Formats: sequence, C-alpha cells, structure tokens
Amino acid sequence: MSLVFSAALLNRIAAAGLLAAGCAMAQAQGVAQAATTPPPGTMMGAYGQSLQQQQQQAATDKAAPAAKPATATNNAGDAVSRFLSERGLLNSSEQSAPARLLSSVRDTASDLVLSAMNFLGVRYTRGGNSVENGFDCSGFTRHIFEMSVGLVLPRRADEQAKDSSLLAIRRDDLKPGDLVFFNTMRATFSHVGIYVGEGKFIHAPRTGSAVRVEDMRDAYWAKRFTGARRADLKAASSGEGLPLTR
Repeated sequence: MSLVFSAALLNRIAAAGLLAAGCAMAQAQGVAQAATTPPPGTMMGAYGQSLQQQQQQAATDKAAPAAKPATATNNAGDAVSRFLSERGLLNSSEQSAPARLLSSVRDTASDLVLSAMNFLGVRYTRGGNSVENGFDCSGFTRHIFEMSVGLVLPRRADEQAKDSSLLAIRRDDLKPGDLVFFNTMRATFSHVGIYVGEGKFIHAPRTGSAVRVEDMRDAYWAKRFTGARRADLKAASSGEGLPLTR
C-alpha cells in the first residue's frame, strides 16, 4: 500500500513539474513574440512599408513651408520651352541648355519664328505658297513674313537674296528671323529658310518632304550655305521703312 501511495505521489510531483516547465516556456515564447512584434499601426511587408513611406512623405510635405509661386516669366519660359520641344526644335541632347535658344527667340522675331513653327509638317509643293496647296522654300518664307510682320518678299529665293531692302548678314551674326540661303541646285541662292536660333533653321526642303527644322551645322547644309539676309522687322511690323508690296 505504501508503494502504491509513493508511486502516485511521484506521478503528481512529475506532472506538477511538467506543468511548471510548460508555463515557463509559454512565458518565454510570449516575451520573445512581444520583442519582435512591431508597435501598433506599423505596416508589414513590402507593400505595407511602401504605403507607410508614402504616408510619412505626405506628412513631411504637408509640414514643409509652401513653395514660392512661379513668376510669370518662368511660366512663360516653360510654355515656350514646351512649345519648342513639341515642335522638335529642342532635341534631347540640348535640353540642358535651352535658355540660349529661348532668350534668342524672345525678341522682335519671336512672333515670326513661332508662326513659322506652326507650319511644321505642311507638305512641300513646287510653286506652292499656301497651307492648302503646300509650300516650296521661297513660298514658305514669303508667306511667313507677310503673315507675321506684313513684309511681302519677292517670290523666288534668288530674288529674296538680292532684294535691296534686306541687309546682308554674316553667319556669325545670325539672329532668329534672318533668311538663310543655300546652294542646292548649283545656283548660289537656290534655297532659302528662316533661322530660328542655335544653328537651326526651318524650311520647306524638297518634293516628298514637309516643312521641318534642320541644323545648319550638318555637313550637307554647312558646305552649301551661301549667305543670310535680315529685314528690319520692327519697321515692317509698324508699316515704316520698308515697302510692304512688290
């Protein structure tokens, strides 16, 4: 009987020991879990962390002082920059220095140059002088000058180059709105375009093409350049100093 009692007592003691050990282990696991559990409101996983970062950034931006409003000049510059980029006048390699071109366009010739760029894509037509019929090179320059500043140029490219009312300009002195001439048909002034700045000009090139901007520094145009002419655009736009009809 004593042996049976002793065995039962030992079993109870062992069970109590296992229960205590189990409690101790559970407490240890709870402590470890508490140590690794993030504080309330913390988002877990890549998506959750991304959302949390966005929330934190939004809070930072809200707390930051409001930015100064852009000036009218900056807004105008951005608009012109976008216009030139959309029309292909500024390519990706020149985005770092658009200021020179923009500042050169913002003068008396700005309306003329921007008006010319509005016709980008109009087809070339030999003898053409209108949007409906297309343009050839001199028909294009004549149309732009008459439409934008009221100056009616002679019809042919060689006649425009020889017009006594236009001033001959050196290549180094070119400004937006100047006429630029090239020898493309074994004739000194057989092609004409309008200089737009930064070495570029806009013109109606040839059959099968359309009005576009090209770089005068390209080998083809560089070796064919034969001169430039400048009109007094201020006088032309005010109706003074230059004849407006031919």
